[in-house]
Amino acid sequence: MQEFDLIRNYFLKLAINNKSALNLNDDVFFDKNKELVISIDSYNEGVHFLDFNNPNLVIKKILRSSLSDLICKGVKPKYYFISGSGDKKSFSKKNLRSISNSLKEEQKKYDIKICGGDTTFSKMLNFTVISVGFSKKIIYRNNSKVKDDIYVTGNIGDSYIGLQVLKKKIKVSKKESNYFVNEFYKPNIQNRLTKKLFQFCNSSIDISDGLFDDLEKLINRQKLNYKINLDKIPISKSLQLFIKRSKLDKVKLVSNGDDYQVLFTANKNKSRIIQNISNKLRVKITKIGEILPSFQKSRIIDEKGNIIGLKNKGYIHQF
Repeated sequence: MQEFDLIRNYFLKLAINNKSALNLNDDVFFDKNKELVISIDSYNEGVHFLDFNNPNLVIKKILRSSLSDLICKGVKPKYYFISGSGDKKSFSKKNLRSISNSLKEEQKKYDIKICGGDTTFSKMLNFTVISVGFSKKIIYRNNSKVKDDIYVTGNIGDSYIGLQVLKKKIKVSKKESNYFVNEFYKPNIQNRLTKKLFQFCNSSIDISDGLFDDLEKLINRQKLNYKINLDKIPISKSLQLFIKRSKLDKVKLVSNGDDYQVLFTANKNKSRIIQNISNKLRVKITKIGEILPSFQKSRIIDEKGNIIGLKNKGYIHQF
């Protein structure tokens, strides 16, 4: 059973009288009256991170991943809670010092404060992070309009290559390895862009499960489709060189998730505002496609104008 089937079949009815739950179809809880925004995420060893050999990096990844849920909604994270389940080996004094130092660095970087959490014994290592922010409004999913332009921040695909390097499934130079692994563990979440999103976004989501999978989530309860231009999807120079050398398909490398960039739609008349903000903040923002009406099928177009098929659109939460 997939994640949204599970929610629809077993939990959606429980949220009927709770408007703040947003029909369990967004990444956050939003109480408009109290101006309170909350997200929660869990991370398991072997699923969301390979191992705990670098606890300082794992903690950075899971915290930033959680903060990105608020950032893409236009909300500045203020507080966080973190809980961990593990054994004595995972939570040795050395690892705990490493975790503490990393959290201190992240708190300074993103101006956030820890508020609490919990610890339990378990043979399986797991972390849960709750992020909290305050806002009078948020940018919702499912608010895209026909002919909206589709944009994405930053670069896509580096994190996936980093994961493959860690799994030893691909070989790259030491310099490339350091770059891609760093992108996997320390995603460049767009906190500087947070409040600016309200100036142009109609809808938004962060890319966690994959560009195309998350795009479909963005419009999953609307009668809309999309057109994406593959050559417009932004990738780093390092990934460009890797694709050229390995002769792999770009489309397969940009649809695997863990990017934690902001994917959003905006009216065409907002293009100049978006470009100005991008230049001012030095945040890369790229137009990659357009929202289509329901009678036009969703499609990915290559540089020659051909429609590309894609079997794997992203990570599937299967139960």
